[in-house]
Amino acid sequence: MSNALQDRIALITAAGSGMGRASAVRMAREGATVIVADINDEGAAETVRLIEAEGFGKGVAYHLDATDMGAIKTMFEFVDTEFGRLNVLYNHVGSPGPAGLQITDEQWELTVDLNMKSAFFATMYAEPLLRREAGKASIIYTASVSGLVGSLASPLYSMVKGSLVSFSKSLAMSLGPDIRVNVIAPGAVDTPMLTQFFGRDDESLAPERVKMFVETGVPLKRPCKPEEVAEAALFLASDASSYITGVTLPVDGGYVAK
Repeated sequence: MSNALQDRIALITAAGSGMGRASAVRMAREGATVIVADINDEGAAETVRLIEAEGFGKGVAYHLDATDMGAIKTMFEFVDTEFGRLNVLYNHVGSPGPAGLQITDEQWELTVDLNMKSAFFATMYAEPLLRREAGKASIIYTASVSGLVGSLASPLYSMVKGSLVSFSKSLAMSLGPDIRVNVIAPGAVDTPMLTQFFGRDDESLAPERVKMFVETGVPLKRPCKPEEVAEAALFLASDASSYITGVTLPVDGGYVAK
């Protein structure tokens, strides 16, 4: 522990499990107070319990439906009232969405709302709070390697994740020098969402598809651990990356190096 985020306030969406939880625990370990935002109240509470068990930073569970833009606004009003500032906004919430092109309006709306619209509005409402911490403020988005290269299975997922890459570049120019803006692009991460992504048409096929993907497409020949994404998030949140903005960092075992 280096106290890299001592006395800083971080908000992470979808922090009740997986990569979001690992990032919340990791940032708290470095001294941050972490607002654990998730629609799953039990998951958020468990993340806070894990933070408190380590005895370093602090965790605050917050119920958030990221498809509700009014709820996003209310969340940042809560942050303003309780803390009056924000150092780190980690827009992690997302969904793999449906496969192929034959989708419904409802599937389109849910995928766009979770992956793209929520990130835009969270950024909009967080900006004044982040500017109060000018020079020590960071925005992070979770995109995907599917936002950097095409996805055979899910063109809609590639579209929404690719939008975050472009969005971050625009923001790096417009929000600098006060706020840095970067993206993490995970590859195959060992979380329940990995099975969901590869098994949307048939869950029983997911394990074999994941195995084939890793063996044929990932130079490091293994899935990523959530904690490895958390290390990237900590780096981009902290002063260790103080001269880095507008960057998309793949955490993918070399997948996009092909």
